Amino acid sequence: MSIVTKSIVNADAEARYLSPGELDRIKGFVSTGEQRLRIAQVLTDNRERIVKTAADQLFQKRPDVVSPGGNAYGEEMTATCLRDMDYYLRLVTYGIVAGDVTPIEEIGIVGVREMYRSLGTSIDAVAESVRCMKSVATGSMSGEDAAEAGSYFDYVIGAMQ
Repeated sequence: MSIVTKSIVNADAEARYLSPGELDRIKGFVSTGEQRLRIAQVLTDNRERIVKTAADQLFQKRPDVVSPGGNAYGEEMTATCLRDMDYYLRLVTYGIVAGDVTPIEEIGIVGVREMYRSLGTSIDAVAESVRCMKSVATGSMSGEDAAEAGSYFDYVIGAMQ
């Protein structure tokens, strides 16, 4: 839920106008809108490269993942790993556009540790894949854009630990 929606819902629940602080937060949200949309567009336009390069980095750092018995062993399981990485990258773009981690949390983080445990997948390896995507994605951004995007990747990583 964006800051705009949250502010309106909260004010309406209390039958009041938006407070000066809420209006200032909305103003800040609107003023960063162009940057957030630009970042989301860069991530979207480069998603295949980001996922592929990050997967290569992950598999170099964690060869156990692609070794016999690993969760990405074989063509089909590797494709599943890449699919999951793409999913988390997409969630990051949702958070960036919303200017809030709520979409990430509500759509893809709740229950993630339990799900991967039940599948026998190393949550550490999944978190490492997100770290790799963060590195690849932010490596071609300006410092300000990289910091903005990085915080959403960090949220996903933190939620997995």
